[in-house]
Amino acid sequence: MPPKQYATSPELILEPTKRYSATIRTNHGAMTLELFAAEAPRTVNNFVFLAREGFYEAGCFHRVIKDFMIQGGCPEGSGRGGPGYRFQDEPVARPYVKGTLAMANAGPNTNGSQFFIVHGQNVGLPPNYTIFGMLVDGEDTLDTLANSAVSAGGGGERSTPTERLEIQNIEITEQEISPAG
Repeated sequence: MPPKQYATSPELILEPTKRYSATIRTNHGAMTLELFAAEAPRTVNNFVFLAREGFYEAGCFHRVIKDFMIQGGCPEGSGRGGPGYRFQDEPVARPYVKGTLAMANAGPNTNGSQFFIVHGQNVGLPPNYTIFGMLVDGEDTLDTLANSAVSAGGGGERSTPTERLEIQNIEITEQEISPAG
C-alpha cells in the first residue's frame, strides 16, 4: 500500500493551553521528546498531525551517522519521500546539541515529514533546520540506534542501517499548562 499523501499542510490543531510531548517507540526501545510548540508552532503542529494520523507507523530510521544524528520520517524509507506537501522553516534559536529534534529538509522551506535527532554533543550545523523538540527520556535508545551498523547507500554515504531500525509508532501526549501563580 502506498504511503498516505496530503494535498496541503494541516490546519492548526494545537491548543495554546497545552504542552505536547512525543514518545517514539522503536524496535530498540522508546524515546520521549518534549515538543516546543511555542517556539515552532507550525512544525510541532505538523508532527503532531502526522503522528496522530499514523503516518510514521511501521516507518524507520533510514539514515544513521554515529556522533551526528539519526533520521526518520520518510514514508518510503529511502530519504526521498514525504507527506505530499512542504511548509516553511521557523527561526532557530538553539544549538543542535545531543537530543535535539529537528526537521530534515532539502533546502529552505522544504519541510515535510522527515526529522532527525542529534546524537553528537554539538554538531555545529547552521541554523537551517527547524528545532522543534528535545529528548527528555530514552538516551540509551538514541545511543543504540545511532551506534547501529551502517553501509554505503546509493550516494556513497556510509549511513544506511544494515538492519531495519523500525519506528513502530509515535504517541503524542498533551498536558494542560498550569496558570502562573
